[in-house]
Amino acid sequence: MGKGFLLLFMSEQNTEVNKKLKILVVRFSSIGDIVLTTPVIRTCALQINAEIHYLTKPGFKSLLEGNPYISKIWTLDDDFNNLTDQLKAERFDYVIDLHKNIRSLKLCFNLGVKRYTYNKTIWEKFLIVNFKIDILPKLHVVDRYIEAVKKLGVINDDKGLDFFIDPSTDISGIKPFGPYSVAVIGATHFTKRLPIQKWVELINNNITTQFVLLGGPGEKEAANIIIAQCGKNVINLAGLTSLQQSALLISEAEIIITNDTGMLHIAAALKKPIISLWGGTLKEYGFWPYYPDGIDLNSNFEVKDLGCRPCSKFGRNDCPKGHFKCMNDLDVNKIDL
Repeated sequence: MGKGFLLLFMSEQNTEVNKKLKILVVRFSSIGDIVLTTPVIRTCALQINAEIHYLTKPGFKSLLEGNPYISKIWTLDDDFNNLTDQLKAERFDYVIDLHKNIRSLKLCFNLGVKRYTYNKTIWEKFLIVNFKIDILPKLHVVDRYIEAVKKLGVINDDKGLDFFIDPSTDISGIKPFGPYSVAVIGATHFTKRLPIQKWVELINNNITTQFVLLGGPGEKEAANIIIAQCGKNVINLAGLTSLQQSALLISEAEIIITNDTGMLHIAAALKKPIISLWGGTLKEYGFWPYYPDGIDLNSNFEVKDLGCRPCSKFGRNDCPKGHFKCMNDLDVNKIDL
């Protein structure tokens, strides 16, 4: 009887040791920020055999639906209390909070499980924006994310970002004939967007290159102006493609020219050559294109030594100085495709 009890005890102990960890990753938005969390998802799933659930806003669910390392995607519905109750029932072992705001903190508190989060560099960004004092960490945000889960036994596998294109995605009616480059003309904030006339100048300087313009519905007017002032080497798809279609077009392009926006990170995940354009924000915030170790296909274009730059943490809807030199003075003639 004593031996049987001992065997039962050892069985229970082994079951506990071999129990699969259940982890909730939280990142509500936006496109680029969510793509940048994918190394954490992959390494936790593969290195510590964790069952990964992911919580985001409904509009960003399609970014994650094809990810094989995610067991379940939750969306932030209007009924926050009901969602919290559902998540409590899952009995997560840990929450990896990669949004780190009041709402995510409240959620973690209500779930009552250990929370891992990262250095958001709020103070460092405040200093460089307001006083031009640079104590920013020389780490990409992905590396800061990985640092957050190091205590779980996770290390960076240096394989870069993930983005999985739905195999059913169809671009047969919109894909250009022959080689082409993609110009991502949009960005959330004005101070991140290359001005229309700069796009016109860039395209007209490269008349042997076929361009595809990508952007959201808000970029339709800008794209129409660009088309009107350029040759026949431009195809306007701004506001006409789904996220998956845009990603597929990017995956088959020769090079991507893009503002500091979400498509930059999708392009990096797809290991495409990138020309990244930086205005009122800095790549040193930790958001430059993140490739696998040993690969660097990015060329940065920015106006260096501009005293008013950066002017914000995330971008602004106007230039506080009125001249917008960080983009207007960008020498696009040096961009040779």
